[in-house]
Amino acid sequence: MKQKLSVMMNKLKVWKRFLVTKLKFHSKVLFNQIIQTQNQLYQHAHQWISDHVPAISTRYDGSPQWLKRGVFYLPWFCVFIIILNYFNVFDRRPTIKSVQDPNVVVVNQDLRKIITDGKAQVSPFVEELRASGRIDFNELFLSRIGANVTGRVSDILAVPGQIVKQGDVLAKITSTELTQSQLAYLKAKSASQLADQAANRAKILYKEDVIALAELQRREAESSSAKAEFRAANDQLRVQGMDQSSIDKLAKSGVIESINNVVATIPGEIVERKINKGQVVQPADALFTVADLSTLWAISEVPESNSYLIHKGQKASLIIPALRNQEIEGTVAHVDSIVNPQTRTVVVRMELANKEGQIKPGMLATMLIESQPMDKLVVPVGAVVREDNHDHVFVRMDDDLYRMVPVKLGPEGKGFRPVISGLKEGQEIAIEGAYHLNTERKRQLSGG
Repeated sequence: MKQKLSVMMNKLKVWKRFLVTKLKFHSKVLFNQIIQTQNQLYQHAHQWISDHVPAISTRYDGSPQWLKRGVFYLPWFCVFIIILNYFNVFDRRPTIKSVQDPNVVVVNQDLRKIITDGKAQVSPFVEELRASGRIDFNELFLSRIGANVTGRVSDILAVPGQIVKQGDVLAKITSTELTQSQLAYLKAKSASQLADQAANRAKILYKEDVIALAELQRREAESSSAKAEFRAANDQLRVQGMDQSSIDKLAKSGVIESINNVVATIPGEIVERKINKGQVVQPADALFTVADLSTLWAISEVPESNSYLIHKGQKASLIIPALRNQEIEGTVAHVDSIVNPQTRTVVVRMELANKEGQIKPGMLATMLIESQPMDKLVVPVGAVVREDNHDHVFVRMDDDLYRMVPVKLGPEGKGFRPVISGLKEGQEIAIEGAYHLNTERKRQLSGG
């Protein structure tokens, strides 16, 4: 038996040596083939680079021998690193020594003193909508003043920043167009007078039976037509900026004046001037802008999804960063009835008193608009913690146990946030000290 076992062991040793020899031989052949293939690939790559980028090939040929061997063995090193990473050789994550519910925190006596418990309850909630906006002119007290006639600016009497009254002359324009209109007015006046005298003489002649009725009617019609042309010439001068007293003076004296005055149509401050002396202007041009800055508008564009919360007369306030975040109380004066199709927003407007002149058009502002109170399930802001980009509250499970549960909440309003989901009415939660509970929870998880 021992002899057979010895023979068998000898045969196994022979087969072992045979297999090891074969394995070494084939491994060596395979390795040589791989090296040969890699050399061929490197030669092809070197040849391609020499043909297309000879500068790189020249620098590589002149590099040290150790660099060339490093480039040759670089793929093998990368494969080695990938294998080590696959088997988590570089994983340095700490092992968890103990397993516990990561959302449960145990409260000690010191922590209990700074925590206030309460219940999630339904109460009137006022949603506060924040919208960016700007300060603008009150368009009810804004006037863009232009020329009444085509002409050349001969004199400028007002500058930006100047306070003017209604009727003050801002500039003077020399206009041949006004001259022609005055000449036409004088001609229409003379023609009207002559036609009227002719009609009066025709009446006398008709009574004396010198002329026929048709001749009297013709001259009366000419008189009426001449009077209509005279009135039209008078109205034309009014349109071109002359007041009635100046027109009456022209009718009496017959002296034509080619100067047209550009006058302020409302009292206020000149905020813009767009003319220079010698410039040719037309009636379509806006030369001056006069605004009463004692009252301004605050304009904001609210997304259409929130427009249902805003109504005329609601309480609102305005925060102006340029005035050190001064907050101005007011009410909503206007809400647009249409949605801007490009921006999908609705324009909301407040009116601001500006007697001291601190608020200036163009300033940026934030409009805070309070919605009508609505009964909603709410939680205090102090009960909410932010973790992993989600809102959470701590629900009391026992005297010393709290569980952190995720909730979906709406925007803040007056220190409260409405609950959309995740919490029911009457559940007991930590309404103050949630931040300290979360800190303790993390400490207990880390084993501290």
